[in-house]
Amino acid sequence: MKAQALLRWHASNQYCSQTGQPTQKSVSGSKRICSANGKIYYPQMSPVVITLVSDGSRCLLARQEAFPAGMYTALAGFCDIGETVEDAVHREVAEEVGLEVEAVKYTGSQHWSFPDSSLMIACHATVHPKKTQILLNKFELEDAHWFSVEEVLMALNRGVFLKGESGTVPVWVPPKWAIAHHLIQEWAQQQIR
Repeated sequence: MKAQALLRWHASNQYCSQTGQPTQKSVSGSKRICSANGKIYYPQMSPVVITLVSDGSRCLLARQEAFPAGMYTALAGFCDIGETVEDAVHREVAEEVGLEVEAVKYTGSQHWSFPDSSLMIACHATVHPKKTQILLNKFELEDAHWFSVEEVLMALNRGVFLKGESGTVPVWVPPKWAIAHHLIQEWAQQQIR
């Protein structure tokens, strides 16, 4: 993934934003230098919060229309300029499902090279157990539901899923290499302790 991201960055940063002149790739390949004024450009990543919301006994999983059938995952969104990770979690959860976050806990990160190099910042967020009514933003999401630990464990064990014999697709979660999977698995393990 790192190589793809770096190749894509080089392809889209061939000219200096100040002079319009070509930039040259450095020997190490991790920066570009303007041939006219010497300005140095470094690869950049966009910070994205990916958040698993819980009310204490259930977790919230959502899906976009573009997702494969049956796949549900944690909420995610780009951090705005000047915004902290915590602020971004509060805003994204409110924007996408209309819930007010009470607490945020950072748990890990993952580089995600699609579409344009993002740093996925994984967090767990809690909401008050009596304030769980979902107000779905249909411009952002196709669906969102609260899932019990039993339902989540079944989805985790199912793996990537295609249509079943009946033509229906059961709920499944992102694959093991995705940080969303780790967030969901972490939550489920905490629930069964």
